[in-house]
Amino acid sequence: MSSTSGGKEASPFEPLPSPGSSFNICIPTGFNALHIQYAVGGGGGATGGIDYDKAGGESSGPAGGSGAYLSDVIFSVIEGNCYASSTGNGGAAGNQTANFKHPRIGSSGTLTKVTGLFQLNPGGGASLTGGGVKGPLASGSGGSAGSISITGTRITSGSFFNSSNDLITIGNVSELNQGPRGTFNQSGNGAAGGWNGNSTGDNNPIAGTNGATSYGGSVAGGAGGSSAGAGTNGSNGTRGSGGGGGPHAQTRGGLNGGSGGVGEMKYRFLNVFGT
Repeated sequence: MSSTSGGKEASPFEPLPSPGSSFNICIPTGFNALHIQYAVGGGGGATGGIDYDKAGGESSGPAGGSGAYLSDVIFSVIEGNCYASSTGNGGAAGNQTANFKHPRIGSSGTLTKVTGLFQLNPGGGASLTGGGVKGPLASGSGGSAGSISITGTRITSGSFFNSSNDLITIGNVSELNQGPRGTFNQSGNGAAGGWNGNSTGDNNPIAGTNGATSYGGSVAGGAGGSSAGAGTNGSNGTRGSGGGGGPHAQTRGGLNGGSGGVGEMKYRFLNVFGT
């Protein structure tokens, strides 16, 4: 990227796009960089637990995977260009009710991207299949981790003026560490969801599985449902994390899992010089 004389203040952060929306990011006159404070693909849905009739155990609901992410990353862009963009939705939980609430298959989230710069693939949905009402017990798998693809040029040096006209040198300064990771220039794949497995013995409760964390562990996944007493459903993920699995509860059988957390993106325009 070529040097410029600088002097133009950073723009305010743009309003957060709605999850699941498509839009263009058009670079205003006088700006040559796009600061992504945070962005993440949608998280995958979990499944509910399964209860059986004399199958010799009960099934925990596996968890959804989380989406790939960016945290405080700056990309070189071209003044006047428009970049096709989108933010992902979270995947639906797998809570089918036919055939003694089985099989249960969660949906994947959807991706978050800025075309030509990056693509943040979503977390996969969980799966609980292959069981029978009197056995065998089902087999489960957590949702897959979302992968990251970066095709744009990152900016890691130079300076810019912030919206208060203070000169900022690019690096891990307070102006550039406000994303979920708390450190400049962070990115990575999501995390895979897990599965707590099957309990041993009929009517033996087992908790739902916690959803995969997002932003490299900085944002918790949805909580797996409690198996105590009447139990609780698994909770939804947030900010691209995976949904929490449903339990087999002590007095109420298999309960529902949660949906994946929605994708998101927060960004502003910079004029970087001195690179």
